[in-house]
Amino acid sequence: MFTGIIEQTGTLISLQDTGGVRRLTVEAPGLAARLREGDSLGVSGVCLTALEVDPTLFHADLAQETLDRTSLGSLAPGARVNLELPTAAGSPLGGHIVQGHVDGTGTMTALDPVIPRSSPHFDKETTDWTLTVRVPENVRQWMVPKGSVAIEGISLTIAGFDGEEISIAILPLTYWRTNLHTLAPGAPVNVEADVLVKLAYAQMQAQKKPELELTEAWLVANGY
Repeated sequence: MFTGIIEQTGTLISLQDTGGVRRLTVEAPGLAARLREGDSLGVSGVCLTALEVDPTLFHADLAQETLDRTSLGSLAPGARVNLELPTAAGSPLGGHIVQGHVDGTGTMTALDPVIPRSSPHFDKETTDWTLTVRVPENVRQWMVPKGSVAIEGISLTIAGFDGEEISIAILPLTYWRTNLHTLAPGAPVNVEADVLVKLAYAQMQAQKKPELELTEAWLVANGY
């Protein structure tokens, strides 16, 4: 399990077909040295297994399901990826419960600086940003304003949802510490809905109340 608090970014070195699978190689000085072969880690929100680890890089094999459901298979060498090691039992839950099981690939439609009302100028090193993502149709029923979502493995809070796109406030620390500042509009991004919202939705479906709307008040009343 992860919490969506990114430890560092890595650089994709290669993506090669080997023996029926596609093998990803990531350079990650610092984090790679803490891995052992067989360890799990999150790569831009995707739970993978580390292979052939050395102090500066690691490899991981991508199953067909991973290639079909995530953006990893479309990355080019030099792309930045977000990295997170699993959360140890008993550790503080800094973000939210992130499984590393991506629900689908969304599209970043905008990442705009928040211009202060008092001044037309801004400092890109310290400004907030607004991220807008068009989420896949199969994920939209789980998007709840003020609820959690993992984008590229980052634990984020949904500020608004218009039925197709979510908007999210991005702090400067998040913008610069993750791969967000390297992405351009149109970029595919991995989306994982909050597992607690998915469980709540499944419970609603089991109750056979199709008219019941998934709201923040309903989630609180039902212990979510």
